[in-house]
Amino acid sequence: MSGGKEEKLGRKGRAAVVVLGDFGRSPRMQYHALSLARQASLEVDIVAYGGSTPHSAILEDQSIHIHTMKQWPAIPRIVSKIFYPLVLLFKALFQFFTLFWFLCVKIPSPDVFIVQNPPSVPTLAAVKWASWLRNSAFIVDWHNFGYTLLGLSLGRSSRYVALYHWFEKYYGKAANGSLCVTRAMQHELAQNWGIKATVLYDQPPEFFRPTSIEEKHKLFCRFHKDLCHPPGVHNCVSAGTMELWNQDIDETLFTAKVDANIFLKPNRPALVVSSTSWTPDEDFSLLLEAAVMYDRRVAAILNEDGLNKEEVLWKETNSGKEILYPKLLFIITGKGPNKEKYEEKIRRLKLNRVAFQTMWLSAEDYPLLLGSADLGICLHTSSSGLDLPMKVVDMFGCGLPVCAVSYSCIEELVKVEKNGLLFSSSSELANELLMLFKGFPDNCDVLKSLRNGVMEVGSSARWDTEWERHAKPLISKVISGEP
Repeated sequence: MSGGKEEKLGRKGRAAVVVLGDFGRSPRMQYHALSLARQASLEVDIVAYGGSTPHSAILEDQSIHIHTMKQWPAIPRIVSKIFYPLVLLFKALFQFFTLFWFLCVKIPSPDVFIVQNPPSVPTLAAVKWASWLRNSAFIVDWHNFGYTLLGLSLGRSSRYVALYHWFEKYYGKAANGSLCVTRAMQHELAQNWGIKATVLYDQPPEFFRPTSIEEKHKLFCRFHKDLCHPPGVHNCVSAGTMELWNQDIDETLFTAKVDANIFLKPNRPALVVSSTSWTPDEDFSLLLEAAVMYDRRVAAILNEDGLNKEEVLWKETNSGKEILYPKLLFIITGKGPNKEKYEEKIRRLKLNRVAFQTMWLSAEDYPLLLGSADLGICLHTSSSGLDLPMKVVDMFGCGLPVCAVSYSCIEELVKVEKNGLLFSSSSELANELLMLFKGFPDNCDVLKSLRNGVMEVGSSARWDTEWERHAKPLISKVISGEP
């Protein structure tokens, strides 16, 4: 790097990270902020909405300053439906002027704006105009295409989707530089949008790593009540844990501590984790249907047809035989619009060997849970077919193999039979669950092979390295004004 660039990227330099959304739920932009502060030695201003708490590393860094915007007020659904075009217009204007005020007045003048896309409207226009007024560079980080997300609710043929597409393309081309998340998206931007983008793959930061047995035990001790006795729920997991209720906390559903030794219990359920935003581009019914199929197929194999949870538990306890297939506990993390609908569907299921628990975890506990799980499930399908699910990246960082929905570019991330498996239907997922968990926990060779593959593939791939190699040169280039 030349002397001029180093001076630009010195401690006096400044960057603004812009997210028209909940910053605590935007992990990639959080990692950008940390890298800008640590690796580029810049002061960083974050302009975003509040809501979820960002990772503690963001809050503790003295070079990172968070500026929280006021959100568009909630409008009754009936009003939104009747006056839909007007509501859209006024919401966009409100967001534009709020964002523009923060970018031009509330924060110091930055050398570069880095903005998350989507949403595109009105974000890209506000950032472009602010960058022009403040003589700053402007980089778009393409996570997906906003018009394809809008098309999920309005249909691709909607005139609003066509207008959004034009807006996104026009202001996207006006940026000084672009980052994107896949080679497929890079090709699409180059061929059909006239935009040259640099691929910056999502990679896990250093705090996504395999969890030690001591960390697992502490985590499960904290979650003991929620997992064994969830309020208003009686499932196949809680049915066999009453004896743990009044016991010393040295024993949990998954771990036990004897003297100074901590070990995983051989009769524990398999822990499966799925993180979801509960949005239309993730069909959660696939997982529910696969869970029902697993439950029924295992019941048929073990001659448990017609038995209830208590009878299955009694048979298991008194048979003295090793159980071929384990109980499955699915922990579903995340927030979103369809959560309550699916929670009600879960409550209506009658399952003997499968249980579900929805949770919202802190940014510190989430990696610990991934590192403690046996399998990850990803239901992301991508509205554009060109982005990759960051949740899978996080799972791989924690050494967790994944079963993911198959779509056009997912194999850029999931290497079939190396670090995970793909499925296109609930039946396929059920078959994979049966294959992976047969003989759990000691004799499930396919699952062990996938976990080893995750560790081999992901051992050297980290966010800091990827950002240093691909994002930092682009940021240096646009700050210095190079063409």
